[in-house]
Amino acid sequence: MANNIQSIRGMHDILPDSTPLWQHFEKIVRTLLGNYGYNEIRMPLVEQTDLFKRAVGEVTDIVEKEMYILENRKDSEGSEPFSMALRPEGTAGCVRAGIQAGLIFNQQQRLWYAGPMFRAERPQKGRYRQFTQIGVETFGFAGPDIDAELIAISARLWKQLGLRNIHLEINSLGTLEARQAYRQLLVDYFSDQQELLDEDSKRRLHTNPLRILDSKNPAMRELVAAAPNLHEHLDTESAEHFSQLQSLLDGMGIPYRLNPRLVRGLDYYSRTVFEWVTDELGSQGTVCAGGRYDGLVEQLGGRPTPACGFAMGVERLILLLETQNIPTPATAPDLFMIMAGDKAIQAGLGFAEQLRDNLPDLRLVSNCGGGNFKTQMKRADKSGAAFALILGENEIERGEIGLKPLRTKGEQINLPFSSLTAHLSQLLENAKQH
Repeated sequence: MANNIQSIRGMHDILPDSTPLWQHFEKIVRTLLGNYGYNEIRMPLVEQTDLFKRAVGEVTDIVEKEMYILENRKDSEGSEPFSMALRPEGTAGCVRAGIQAGLIFNQQQRLWYAGPMFRAERPQKGRYRQFTQIGVETFGFAGPDIDAELIAISARLWKQLGLRNIHLEINSLGTLEARQAYRQLLVDYFSDQQELLDEDSKRRLHTNPLRILDSKNPAMRELVAAAPNLHEHLDTESAEHFSQLQSLLDGMGIPYRLNPRLVRGLDYYSRTVFEWVTDELGSQGTVCAGGRYDGLVEQLGGRPTPACGFAMGVERLILLLETQNIPTPATAPDLFMIMAGDKAIQAGLGFAEQLRDNLPDLRLVSNCGGGNFKTQMKRADKSGAAFALILGENEIERGEIGLKPLRTKGEQINLPFSSLTAHLSQLLENAKQH
């Protein structure tokens, strides 16, 4: 007997007992973003590898270590092969799509997307090789008001989900020009302390020294803490932008913490960066992060365009919902229809479709696969339905159907076919009110 084929390590199934929580989360996010005027965009899972090298940065963990590169042969029309990659993040593809479709130049756009991303990381709690990300991107807004709006959206999402213990950290990276001067200060500082650097930091010292500030190595904590402070080297415009953002957050009553070591892991960020973090998920405490990337559109071939956005890891937020025991709406059916006998099956399935026509919100499961009355009652109870509809040959002859409560005390009642729809409509309305 052949061995069962297992899922790939770090790529997980979401089983039926978990999907209601995902659907609840996705519905809230979709509604919230729509209410703020954001429109959905959907991009391919696969892009040219050069897109991520140019956008994310060649000297980043994502490009150097984590991308899944796909072999691409000549197509049927004889075009030359090129390197493709499963998308490790969504911003680069969204910018590419916006430029290609003419959505960005001299326009304002509020966009969002959702879907799987792929990184060849070491799987652990809250970190997977295939993970789901919801991204929100804006184009054509230069002021700090859009930065503040994006943070407000995420803050409102935690409130609507009922999540607690998520804290906002913010920083400014300044312009590219200001960062170049600061970068040299970091190179000089860390070069003098090279014997204290770990291997990753030594590798980044002359390619991406800002990433050393984001090191998670506890042995380097004191060294990083004593490094030159980026806030002391911000350009005037970035400092003013950041000051205005803080005023806007204060005005909205959104608490935050200044974190001068917050640099994010992607090269395209400039000025505002922010993270929402929690201490309830161990080492994978960042559940949402983003910031400005004003130079990325031009870097990928478009006209200079201010841009800002964020992304959130859905698996981590689902895990946090479960950790905090946040209740989700019930997904059990309203009714389970029991049909005893061939005549009842013939009449019952048609009758069930009539009910669905008249009551579009009705959650009705019809028994399929046969079974005697006792077996069907067990299925009805297991389904979690509030009521059982009972139809047999005797009921058909009388023009009635039985309605039996399964979750509350009460006797079965028999209702004429003609009055069932009105009765069920009233039951559903009462359930909504409670």
